[in-house]
Amino acid sequence: MEILKQPMGDYQTNCYIVKINNKELIIDPGVGATLWVKQNVSNPLAILNTHGHFDHVWSNAQLSKELDLKIYCPKDDNFMLEKDPYSFGMTPSYADILVEPDQEFDFDGIKVKFHHFPGHTPGCSAIQIEDALFSGDFIFQNSIGRCDFPFSNPSDMKKSINKILKWEKNIRIYPGHGSNTSLFQEKDSLKNWLNYL
Repeated sequence: MEILKQPMGDYQTNCYIVKINNKELIIDPGVGATLWVKQNVSNPLAILNTHGHFDHVWSNAQLSKELDLKIYCPKDDNFMLEKDPYSFGMTPSYADILVEPDQEFDFDGIKVKFHHFPGHTPGCSAIQIEDALFSGDFIFQNSIGRCDFPFSNPSDMKKSINKILKWEKNIRIYPGHGSNTSLFQEKDSLKNWLNYL
């Protein structure tokens, strides 16, 4: 598995391309992601959204149309793709697949699971491919996603942190912003964040 990463837009939102056996999955194509993605894929299979915030899904519509790809988005965040609730002028996109909590998929032999970790948004999910977890805005290096936005829920975030703290595997984490990390590296930080929620 090869992972390409490129921060996009003013918020430096990480867009990822995951390459396995000459096939690619695109995760969170944010502001201005289209050209970079098209330059780095030859056989893309799908667009995967960790959640619905504009800086993660901005290029959904353009990429979906130009590469003829289906969009997979957690069902509880789909309204953000269609309605641009923050009024940033984002082109609406429409998920082809509304992902259920903790749903699994098989993309031509590539197994993918959307782990549901609400809190930052209602549908916020971390996408697992092999031993990599694309955490969106759930977990960052030494931090977590904000819970003071519209549609955020601190109580849900607390449950989500407790849920992942039960994981016993030291999975690699590729967050929506900032540097890569790992679950074991973040466990103390996550426990500390529980005291602030």
